[in-house]
Amino acid sequence: MADRRTQLVTRVRDTLAEALGAARTRSSAAQADLTAGRERLARVRRAAAAVPDRVGAERDRRLAEIDARHAARIAELARRATDAARREAPGAAADEWPGWRPTPADRGEPAGALRIGTVRIPGAEPVPALVPLLDAGHVHLAGDDREGCDAVVSALLLRAVGRAGPGAVRLVGYDPEHLGSGLAGFAPLGTAGLLTFVGPGGLGRLLDDLVEQIRRINETVLAGEHGSLRELAAATGRRPEPWRVAVLLGGDELSRHERGQLDRVVRTGAACGVHLVVRGVPLPDDPTVTRVVAEPDGARVGGPPGLPVRLDPPPPATLVTETCRDVAARVNAGPPPTPFTDLLPPPEQMWQEDSAIGLTAPIGEGPHGRPVRLTLGDYPPHALIGGPSGTGKTNLIFAWIGALAARYSPAELEFYLLDFKEGVSFARFAQGRRDPSWLPHMRLVGINVNTDREFGLALLRFLAEELRRRADAAKKHEVTKLAELRAVDPTGRWPRIVAVVDEFQMLLAGRDVVAREAADLLEDLARRGRSQGIHLVLASQDVRGIEALWGRPALVAQFTLRIALPKALRILAERNDAAQSLPRWHAVINAESGLPEGNEVARIPSASDWETWSGLQHRLWRMRPQDAAPARLFDGDAIPRLADAPDFRALVADAATPRGPVALLGEIIDVQARSAVLRLPRAPGRNLAVLGTRVDEACAVLDAAARSLARQHRPGSARFSIACLDPDADPVARSLYEDLADNAAWYDEETVPELMAETAEGLAAGSDPHYLLLFAVDAAAGSLAAPAGRRTGLEQLRRILHDGPERRTHVLAWWRGVARMRADLGGPAARTDQIGAWVALDTHGGELGSSLYPGTGGPDWYPRPWRGLFFDRAVHRTGQVIIPYGPSR
Repeated sequence: MADRRTQLVTRVRDTLAEALGAARTRSSAAQADLTAGRERLARVRRAAAAVPDRVGAERDRRLAEIDARHAARIAELARRATDAARREAPGAAADEWPGWRPTPADRGEPAGALRIGTVRIPGAEPVPALVPLLDAGHVHLAGDDREGCDAVVSALLLRAVGRAGPGAVRLVGYDPEHLGSGLAGFAPLGTAGLLTFVGPGGLGRLLDDLVEQIRRINETVLAGEHGSLRELAAATGRRPEPWRVAVLLGGDELSRHERGQLDRVVRTGAACGVHLVVRGVPLPDDPTVTRVVAEPDGARVGGPPGLPVRLDPPPPATLVTETCRDVAARVNAGPPPTPFTDLLPPPEQMWQEDSAIGLTAPIGEGPHGRPVRLTLGDYPPHALIGGPSGTGKTNLIFAWIGALAARYSPAELEFYLLDFKEGVSFARFAQGRRDPSWLPHMRLVGINVNTDREFGLALLRFLAEELRRRADAAKKHEVTKLAELRAVDPTGRWPRIVAVVDEFQMLLAGRDVVAREAADLLEDLARRGRSQGIHLVLASQDVRGIEALWGRPALVAQFTLRIALPKALRILAERNDAAQSLPRWHAVINAESGLPEGNEVARIPSASDWETWSGLQHRLWRMRPQDAAPARLFDGDAIPRLADAPDFRALVADAATPRGPVALLGEIIDVQARSAVLRLPRAPGRNLAVLGTRVDEACAVLDAAARSLARQHRPGSARFSIACLDPDADPVARSLYEDLADNAAWYDEETVPELMAETAEGLAAGSDPHYLLLFAVDAAAGSLAAPAGRRTGLEQLRRILHDGPERRTHVLAWWRGVARMRADLGGPAARTDQIGAWVALDTHGGELGSSLYPGTGGPDWYPRPWRGLFFDRAVHRTGQVIIPYGPSR
């Protein structure tokens, strides 16, 4: 029992020991877990304590990144906003006042918005604060900061004036409280009509006028083709109307009518360039109205709450005054001309017009921006241009010729141009040394012909002959007008002809034969030329005093197209004074014979300077037909050369000349470059007398005659006897003698009697052609009066003159006066039949008498330098004015 008990105790003891060991083991494990847990808790607590700092740092980093990106974005947006502002408001529209100057926008370019201050953006450069005004809307000012409002008004007006061209902005001031003192700096604009003030009580009239301007522009300028002046300018490159800015600075409460008119201006004015800058007058809400509120603590632009803006200071008073004075001076000097290219069609459309019905081309820009066109045809057929010196006649002629020449080919149009005033402006139409090009349409250019009225008469004769030729062709084809003739004769060449005569009154001055014939030809051409496509354009400084027009109302009546330049007199109808108020570069175009209802005002482009014209002429010259020839250029101040004369170059030796050889004496004052020809057949009287005291000119006539005769004979087949009896003529005579070489013999005062005797004795035998060239033959009167054999030298000279031509011996002699020649021929009663032709130099027509010239009293000849009157009794009815050829060397 005890063993069992012992065993049981032992077993219990063992079990308890095992349990104690297990408990201790578990306790140790739990303690270890507790220690590990405590360590983990400590670590967690330490980690948890570090999280806020790390999160805060990350938050701060992310916030810093966001701030940097935001600042960079703001700076970029500010930069882009500044660039956009500069593009929208370049130059004077936004430049700061230091260094500010006017910078007008280009033609057709919008004037843009205008700066009034800056928008301050933290961390970025200030951005210009712009308000739309010109072509955009209106500005309404409010707030208690009066100085700020005044600064905005001054800035807007000065920037508008500086951004637009001179005269393109017109201001109207209404300031009943301060009577315009707020706009005093702009007063210089008033001298040019660019600033007007409306007094108290005048607001209604001002608003009525603005509404009327808007109505007129919509009706006549925009005319449904464009929605606004800005669109018109962008489409055409022209702005036909100025901007009108009305500045309304307070006043009494508006009446119902005034409120209605103001509302109309607000709604419709911006499209028509009519704008308001208003303070103290309420404006209705409208998208075109920009509101600026200026308070002592700052300004805002736009509707509530508005954009905060720092207003610019007002422009310096001296800057305002000087700018306005400069603009007024430019406007008073007249507007600049429009570009010449405005008159020209695109290059691909040049020479595409048909002139069968008439000629039409623009001459300039009208008040509404549309081109003013000139037409020459059945009606109006001819044009009269008038204007004092310096008003632009030459420029207008250039512009008109250029506009026509660019549209019509040389087969459709030809020009003949004559300029009676001194100058060479029109010479550029012809080929020159400086510029080898010429205008392909130009057939004749006459310059410096103020003393050569015969050239103008020659042109009228040429046109009369062309009119007769065309009339004969029309009669042959049973038609009456040029258009009909061209239709039935398409292979014929029937271009329209435009003859321009500048200072035409010179041609008609006086009461001599030239004036009378010229007036008769002008009247006939003006009356009948229209049907055959011949049109006259006459230009003059003033038609007063043109005696040849007195009593010829039918002539003036044909010129139904009248063009009056500034201050022109008696070009338009008697009570039409529209030209008296024209600015420079403008003209009144009137196709109704000058009646007031036919007036159109055109702004004429600048076309006459060298570079402007050369561009067009070179283009047309390169387009010329292959057979085109340069225009004939006649320069009254130039002396022609024999070697350049076509008639001289055409002479050949031993050519068949049944009518005898010819002596060329000089160039005829004629449309064609022809020489004055003296034929020397075997017939009585075929001798030449040169009369006058001008040595150079007399020598030139004899020199040209001898050289042209020598060119028609082979060496040795003709004799030239040269007798020089005046020392001043010796250089020319010697040069001629040396050039004729073996064909010539030289004589002087001592040997000239031998020449007379030898020649007179040889007449009976006959020989080769013999030409006696006697320089100042009257100087040998003493030696010739002495007996030379059975007869004196003078008697032998008379025999040679009488019998020589039939035996191929001709005398070409220079006498230094008509009386001296008569004395050599036998005295005052001597017959002059043996002098079949003569050239009078400084010899008046009355000295020539009836024995040398048909009729009584002699020819209408008044000597002038380097001109001669040639008369050949076998050919001429009247004398022919010639220009002796210049020295051959």
